[in-house]
Amino acid sequence: MIVRNNTIIRTIQLGAGLESFVMANNNGMRITIINYGATIASIEVPDRFGKSADVVLGYPELKNYIGGRFYLGATIGRYANRIERGRFTLDGKAYQLSVNSKGNHLHGGTNGFDKKFWNGRVVECATGPVVELSLRSCDGEEGFPGTMDVRAKYELTSENELTIEYCATTDKLTIINMTNHGYFNLAGPPATSILDHVLTIHADAFTATDSYSLPTGEIRNVENTPLDFRKPIRIGDRIDSNYDQLKFAGGYDQNFILAGVPKGIESEKSPVRNVASVYDPSTGRVMEVSTDQPGMQFYSGNNLDGTVVGKGNAPLSRRSGFCLECQHYPDAPNHPGFPSVVLAPGETYIQRTSYKFFIQ
Repeated sequence: MIVRNNTIIRTIQLGAGLESFVMANNNGMRITIINYGATIASIEVPDRFGKSADVVLGYPELKNYIGGRFYLGATIGRYANRIERGRFTLDGKAYQLSVNSKGNHLHGGTNGFDKKFWNGRVVECATGPVVELSLRSCDGEEGFPGTMDVRAKYELTSENELTIEYCATTDKLTIINMTNHGYFNLAGPPATSILDHVLTIHADAFTATDSYSLPTGEIRNVENTPLDFRKPIRIGDRIDSNYDQLKFAGGYDQNFILAGVPKGIESEKSPVRNVASVYDPSTGRVMEVSTDQPGMQFYSGNNLDGTVVGKGNAPLSRRSGFCLECQHYPDAPNHPGFPSVVLAPGETYIQRTSYKFFIQ
């Protein structure tokens, strides 16, 4: 156990290669990370009455994450979101990735980062102890070029902020787009819906998609659409609107172009800035999202179907959790106008995202 700067980290060996890291601070916040899938298994946060609850969807036992569905809390890579038909061309060479979703590549393929056992340790940093998980992805894995070394770092601050940093290097020209696929419900159990949550997204536009959730290349303004979250809006207010993007996805599942992205594709790196906030009126909990990524996928849990048992042995029902996945745009290798996802030897990919919790 390591205690420093009001943060406690305990490491627990669970057997069969499974390991958990429990982080806690003096404010009653407690987070569990497991090495399978570099997964956020729980985030316990107090409400306005000081009562703590777990605000991320997951399984009743940590061992249930192995081979689980829906990417619950997992780290996604090498490529988050979709690549059309799993095909792209890089430096004049065509590549074929594994396809696992209606003939397309989704979230790293059939055996992506979410289905790997990562190597875990606790690292002492200047700001306090950090959980670091590492993974080597070999050349040709899921069809991707290059051997890639990846690290995921998790830090819990005294300000109730979980910060995530992804880093990666490669020995061959390749592509990368990582994110975390946590499903949140700020009401905590036994809540079964996120429709009363109030959402704000700092984005003027989104990447329009076809019925396969693949970007068409159109950048569409949110003005006068159900995707306008520039002012706080209850998630359930417009989720079933007669609008093509919502009908394609059965609800919200769109990539928003976040404010603060530098203009022009030659300068894709954005500063870490606040991009979204969610408020649950029933508990007073607020979650603020900050990132350096150009896009964020807002997903309203449309495909959760009650067939998977979650925490407390309650079924994970439709729209019982939402995702705010900070990332680059879907299918970016096939859209030259999108920010680049190419990583070259000698470069380091860095992605930073944080989730901050407080009471309103």
